[in-house]
Amino acid sequence: MFDVTKLAAAITCAALAAATAATAQAAGPAPGSPEYIQRDMQNMRDAYGRQTAPDGQLSPDYIQAVPGGTNDAYLQQVAEQADNPTRPILDPGQIVPGWNQGNPYRAQWSGTRGIRQRIAFTNRYGALLHGDVYRPLPGARDPYTHRKLKGPFPAVVITTGSIQGSEGMYAWLAEDLAERGYVVLTYDVQGQGTSETFPHLGPMADLPWCDPTAQPQGQEQSGCPGVPFQQQANFVYGTIDATDFMESTPRHRYKNPHAGSAKVNSFNPFWKLLDRRRDRKSVTPGRTNKLAIIGHSLGAFAVSYVQGIDRRVETTVALDKLTGPGSSFAGENTAKAVVPGMGIQSEYGFNVEPYWMMGGSSITPTPTGLDKAPDPQREEKTGFLPWRKSGRDSMVIVPRASTHLEYTDINFALPASRYGQDVASYYTQAWLDKYLKHQGSADKRLLASRFKYLEPRAGGKWQAVTLKRADRLSFYFCSGYGFHTQRGKLVTNNDIAGVGGCS
Repeated sequence: MFDVTKLAAAITCAALAAATAATAQAAGPAPGSPEYIQRDMQNMRDAYGRQTAPDGQLSPDYIQAVPGGTNDAYLQQVAEQADNPTRPILDPGQIVPGWNQGNPYRAQWSGTRGIRQRIAFTNRYGALLHGDVYRPLPGARDPYTHRKLKGPFPAVVITTGSIQGSEGMYAWLAEDLAERGYVVLTYDVQGQGTSETFPHLGPMADLPWCDPTAQPQGQEQSGCPGVPFQQQANFVYGTIDATDFMESTPRHRYKNPHAGSAKVNSFNPFWKLLDRRRDRKSVTPGRTNKLAIIGHSLGAFAVSYVQGIDRRVETTVALDKLTGPGSSFAGENTAKAVVPGMGIQSEYGFNVEPYWMMGGSSITPTPTGLDKAPDPQREEKTGFLPWRKSGRDSMVIVPRASTHLEYTDINFALPASRYGQDVASYYTQAWLDKYLKHQGSADKRLLASRFKYLEPRAGGKWQAVTLKRADRLSFYFCSGYGFHTQRGKLVTNNDIAGVGGCS
């Protein structure tokens, strides 16, 4: 006979054991103790892992793979500038060879694992922007499931970070998504990478026109829109304009404002591959496009904002950091959480500091005292908790030993961890598979305690690495989720890493 009492007792014991284990893990060594300080020092060392790991950028194989001097990508940049002499590109991305190169192990990706095509278009101010669009190989199979990829495919637009981030630094994520069945666009915002510095709003479209003395109109920052490059407008409007270009077709061409004689694309060369069917499984009322926007740093702010005002966006992923409802742009406090939002956020900013300096912000070190651990909800408070309060599906992932540079593939630029990109790509793939493709396996992958990721290696080979969630998430800051499964059940957990204090 089935004994319900014994079953209930067994479940209770198991629950208590799990709770005890979680409490013990959350407790860990006491802040300020030798064990805690030793763990913290190891975490700081691990924040340089992308360079110093045995197979990192300082390994002989990697150094040998990095081309010296000029390379094909740099020569292409020079040719693009020569083709558009009245479109000056005055930034390091255009001048320094290798700035836009990315991981040299991925150099042969196009043509072997997917297809990349160069594109150019003008933004709303007439500045010439350059970028790339990525797609799966014809007849390709998913490298993880080995199932044949069948179009049409959802669209993804990736906006770079600021301080001269360039679109080539984000090719790793675009390629990972494209070879799994997405059409992806990366581009350089005005004033960064290989895009033009000045606007073209004067009487002659071919000549840059900038009037610093003019009074701002509407949401323009000055009489010289887009200058300087380090401003929210370049990333917000850049995301919207790039999305316009992504969705352009031969019948509905991109307008290319003030293009003049500049060499531009009139429409997305991969327009036929986009999935334009009505998304009847959309979880967001009024949002029916199979399109996601992803951004890093100031680009993360931009996508957090644009998802609230652009009805084409179905979901968003913000790489350090997801900005919660209530953020302002151009003096208007209008941002709101509308679509499912994932935040992949870092422990450290541009520099690595000890735990007692990690109080209120990863970008601005804040002393807290040797006997105090960092606020575990520091990362959650920026986006995840406000997103959940708005009733929207959300998830926050904080990779262990991660820095603000995790998401930019830059050769020999410190610091960045060994596995930060792996973790970010894995969760981004699963998140988009859930909300754009509505795959039944996506929930399981988002909740998995261990997972695989395909890494590029020397010689153009890809190799699977197995990662344990418990080893790869921060023990300082909360990682968690609150979303509806494919069957409509709400699942929540504010502390999947056992940090403690993640209410």
